Amino acid sequence: MIRFECDYAEGAHPKILQKMMETNLEQTPGYGVDVYCESARKKIKELCGNDELDVHFLVGGTQANMTVISSILRPHQGVISANTGHINVHETGAIEATGHKVLTVASADGKITAKQVKEVYEGHWNDVTHEHMVQPGMVYISHPTENGTTYTKPELEALSKVCKECRLPLFMDGARLGYGLKAHGNDLTILDIAALTDIFYIGGTKVGALFGEAVVITNEDLKKDFRYLIKQRGGMLAKGRLLGIQFDVLFNDGLYFELSEHAVNMAMIIKNAFREKGYEFLYDSYTNQQFPIIPDDKLEILSQKYSYSFWEKADERNTAVRFCTSWATREDDVKSLVSDIASL
Repeated sequence: MIRFECDYAEGAHPKILQKMMETNLEQTPGYGVDVYCESARKKIKELCGNDELDVHFLVGGTQANMTVISSILRPHQGVISANTGHINVHETGAIEATGHKVLTVASADGKITAKQVKEVYEGHWNDVTHEHMVQPGMVYISHPTENGTTYTKPELEALSKVCKECRLPLFMDGARLGYGLKAHGNDLTILDIAALTDIFYIGGTKVGALFGEAVVITNEDLKKDFRYLIKQRGGMLAKGRLLGIQFDVLFNDGLYFELSEHAVNMAMIIKNAFREKGYEFLYDSYTNQQFPIIPDDKLEILSQKYSYSFWEKADERNTAVRFCTSWATREDDVKSLVSDIASL
């Protein structure tokens, strides 16, 4: 079986494993204060063009989202998110378990707009009974989104502006950040993201690491006591150097972006194959996630050799599925899929 259902089916890039083996018997302090974490922090700060950033390494995406959001919100507040946002649909109520509500807005493509944020904010404060309702306290977005779509620089600038006007911290989930930055047509840089958000994270789990996410705090007001909260929420690794080593390797000689670009290029080959066959797409994604709408009888043929993720039924005879490439997707596997698509 050739697997295209997710971007975390493989282990880690060989350079990471090699570095772990080379340093295996070294003794270092725990909990992320070792030389490898410090080296990785320095590289990320340089990449973001800001030495004043705080960079923390957490074990996974759900822990990162839960820790960040619960650290920002007061007990009576909630987080604004697209109804398709990962925190709303794929984290087992982790945010709600911290005592906070996810305040969803409708989204056809996974993104939310500055106008929607303003409407939620004004809708709350213009209601005479607002003290009886959950107060919007921050905004959550992801780049790319769960649907493989990406924000443009003007869209992020508009969101950043309205969030500042409404005093709502803007948090970007970057579980697949590399794939978003290397998406065809993307005009955002990591410098832009660092400048326009209050806090974001760089995903490692889905982009070449065994596990781990790097949370980057740009807003001075959000830095205080963050390590306490990482520990409390189960995101702090005792052998923290395992996280530092991975990000130190990923951000050496542009490896993170090289791996991201490979995944996107493989996905574009797959997208073109489905398009040439005449199939439409649920979302127009230029990242490593593709969502073709395929006749059910043709899907049955593909499923004999390939795995993919069910997304939704388009109608009685057609289904939208997700084909997802990764940093380690083999070109031969993509060629095989392309050949089989052409034969459908």
